[in-house]
Amino acid sequence: MTTPTPEPQTTAEPAFFAPALDFAFEIRASLAPSVHIGHGAGEATEYIPITGGTVEGPRLRGTVLAGGGDWCDRRGEVYQLDARYLLQADDGAVIDITNRGYYHEDDPAAPAQYDGDLQVSEAGVYYRTAPVFRTDVPAHLWLARTVFVGLARGDDSEVAIRFYAVS
Repeated sequence: MTTPTPEPQTTAEPAFFAPALDFAFEIRASLAPSVHIGHGAGEATEYIPITGGTVEGPRLRGTVLAGGGDWCDRRGEVYQLDARYLLQADDGAVIDITNRGYYHEDDPAAPAQYDGDLQVSEAGVYYRTAPVFRTDVPAHLWLARTVFVGLARGDDSEVAIRFYAVS
């Protein structure tokens, strides 16, 4: 009787992992004209009131409530964004969003990006946000337990931000 020879042990290389981004929804926020606050030499602070808007997507639908705003600090050509506003979901739940990010038009490595046929960023423009949501409504707690990345685009009267959940 022969004893089976054990298979040799191999050490497998760990598989490379890259997080995925899953489209959750898009916010289109209407903006009032900015209010210049001022600051020091080489810096400027402005406040941009948010007057309303829409929330559309596969994971959330609703409206942007009037009354929030974006405090924008400009240092040279880089804008540091700090927006705070409220969303109201179609079921009536109110959701608080703090949305921070950066905008600048001097990034030669930033390509034009598309989500299907929709252009979500222009070549050379870096406009990204990192939102944090708060709510106590059970149906929307997933927002407060998920990391998101926002790709933004817009003009003086509206900003559109597509939010992607990091998985």
